[in-house]
Amino acid sequence: MEPRAATAPPPVPAPAPGPPSWPLMRNNVTRADLDALIEHLQKDEPSLTQAAEVRAFEREWSDWLGVRYSVFVNSGSSANLLTMAALRHLRGGGEVIVPPLTWVSDIAAVLQNGFEPVFVDIDPRTLGMDAGQVLAKVGPRTRAVFLTHVLGYNALTRPLVDGLAARGIPLIEDACESHGATFEGAKVGTFGLVSNFSFYYAHHMSTIEGGMICTDDPELHQAARMLRSHGMVREASEPGVLQAYREKYPDLNPDFIFAYPAYNARGTELQAVLGRSQLRRLDANNAIRRRNLDIFLSGLDPAKYRTDFATEGSCNYAFTLVLRNADDVLCRNVMHALRREGIEFRRGTSGGGNQIRQPYLSGIRERLDLRDFAEVEHVHFYGFYIGNYPDLAGERVEELCRLLNALPDSRG
Repeated sequence: MEPRAATAPPPVPAPAPGPPSWPLMRNNVTRADLDALIEHLQKDEPSLTQAAEVRAFEREWSDWLGVRYSVFVNSGSSANLLTMAALRHLRGGGEVIVPPLTWVSDIAAVLQNGFEPVFVDIDPRTLGMDAGQVLAKVGPRTRAVFLTHVLGYNALTRPLVDGLAARGIPLIEDACESHGATFEGAKVGTFGLVSNFSFYYAHHMSTIEGGMICTDDPELHQAARMLRSHGMVREASEPGVLQAYREKYPDLNPDFIFAYPAYNARGTELQAVLGRSQLRRLDANNAIRRRNLDIFLSGLDPAKYRTDFATEGSCNYAFTLVLRNADDVLCRNVMHALRREGIEFRRGTSGGGNQIRQPYLSGIRERLDLRDFAEVEHVHFYGFYIGNYPDLAGERVEELCRLLNALPDSRG
C-alpha cells in the first residue's frame, strides 16, 4: 500500500525567470580561494593530480575533525560508495539500516555493494533516524547502521550510540551536510567506525566537488586508500600492508598489485588547495550559520511551522521550514510566496523527501507500508529548505519570517 496525503499536495510552482535573489548558496568560493588556486598554478611545474596538497588537506581535516585518518576523494557520493565497499570487503554482506530522508547516494551505495537496506522512520526534531526504531530493527544480519546528520542537525543520541556499541554494530555517519555539528561537545563524524563528508558547492565549505572518508580504524583506512585508486596496493600507507601483498604475490610487479576490483575516485591538487583555503574560515562561517538559524526558528509562528528542532550542537547551511500540520492551503501559499520573492527552496528537504518513493527502489518499496513512515511522509509533502550562508544578514531572515507568518492557512 502507498497512501498519499489526505488531499493531493499542491504541485511545486515553476521558478521565476532570472537568478534568485536568495539562492540556496552564495559566495561559497571566494576571491581568496581563487587567489590560492592561482598561486598554486604559478609554481614551477605545479602538480595537478593527487599529490602533496591532497595529503596536506587530509592531515588538516583530520586535525580539525578529531580523527586519526582521512582519505580525500572526488565527491561525497564516492565517499559513501567506498565506505560501503570497504565494509563489504572487511565484514561481508547482510543488512544495513538506513534513513528514508537522505541523499540518494547513501542508499545507492548500500545497494551497489550488495547490501539490503532496512528503513526506519525519522525523528521530527532532528530529521535523522528515530533511535528507538533503529535499535528495534537490529538483527543477526545487520552489518551497520548508516545514519545521516540531515542539513546540519546532529542525529545522535546516547541510547543509540551505547545501544549499537553493546550489540557490536558499526555506526557509519553521513556528515556530508553537517560540517561542525556536535554531539556532547564532540564533532559529529567522530563517533562511528567511519564518517563521510561532502565538499559540494552548496555545503558548508566547497572544493566544487569532493569528499572525505574519516576513521580511527587503521584497517579501514588502508582499504579506503586502495579502493580510491583502482584497488592498487601501492596506495596503502602502512608498510606492513605493502610487504604482505608483495610476499604473497611474488609473480606480480609490486607496483601493480590490485587488491580489490575498485574505482578511480581520486581528488585533485586543485580541489585540495580550495579545501585548505576554505577550512581556515569554516568555524567562523559556521558561527554565522548558527546565529541565522536561531533567528529563523525563533521568528516563525509555531502554530503554523515546526520550531522545536533539536538545535543543540547543530550547524545548518539551510533553514528547515516544515509546516506544523498537513495544510495544503498554507503549503501552496508558501511555495508561491517564495517563488514570488525570488527565494530558492527545495520541497521535501534533504534529498527530495522520502527516498522510499523513488523509482530506483521499485521492488523494495512494494514490501513496505508507507503508513509506517508517517514522519518522513509529512516532511516529504510539507517540508522545505531554504539557503543559509555566511553573508546572509539577520535582518533578511527576520523579513522572511514576517513574510511566512503572514501567509493564510486553511483556517483563513
